[in-house]
Amino acid sequence: MAFPTQSKAYLLLSCVIRIVRSNALMKINISARRQFAREGRVWVRNAISGTDLMHFDAATNLQSKAGFRVDFTDSLMNALSDNGSLRRAVASIDPQARPVRVVAFNKSKSTNWGVPWHQDRVISVAEKHDVKGFKNWTQKAGIWHCEPPQELLNEMLFVRVHLDETDSSNGAMQISLGSHVNGIVPSQNAETCALQNPIESCDAARGDVLIMQMLTLHASKPSDIATQRRVFRIDFASFDLPAPLAWAV
Repeated sequence: MAFPTQSKAYLLLSCVIRIVRSNALMKINISARRQFAREGRVWVRNAISGTDLMHFDAATNLQSKAGFRVDFTDSLMNALSDNGSLRRAVASIDPQARPVRVVAFNKSKSTNWGVPWHQDRVISVAEKHDVKGFKNWTQKAGIWHCEPPQELLNEMLFVRVHLDETDSSNGAMQISLGSHVNGIVPSQNAETCALQNPIESCDAARGDVLIMQMLTLHASKPSDIATQRRVFRIDFASFDLPAPLAWAV
């Protein structure tokens, strides 16, 4: 059946719009990946949809917790779904990445803390196995954690989803831009190494997403105000661990 001329024109225009949008998105993703490689982080502002924010809010009660591993409830699964807004944001850096660990934090009047300059080099796994390169084993809340080889950390993403406005007054995280290129940094050298690079305060609005290289040095100061500062920290990876190791999720 032949389409009316107007319908053909509409289909052609729709096709052109899709191509333009696709090309624009490709350019944005290339720019984001270059920034990510250079600075060790990229921001995706206003990334989380209103619906997904409600899923994150419902995923757990953060009122009285400083930091803890989050169970994969229905609400959290909805927030992390393949077609959700967080996965789309992460896809700008690694389209194949999937969540492998979720931790929640809430700085408030009753749970307040500061953290010196450091790297997070720990992953959570289903069971402990002696595999070359995996070391510093610990068990927290019944879950095995270890430090994997650097080459695996280099391929992982450290993602923060902000549920509340965050700035220096409520203990926003600080990051040392470009510090990931130094590889694994001993804890006693972390501050010296961090201060050799530009320092960024991770000021954020509700729904902002920060995607970081796992080895980016970071720190935070205690909050100066009584309001809560809720954040989900989610590790992403696009690979399976060497057998018999497996991700804890």
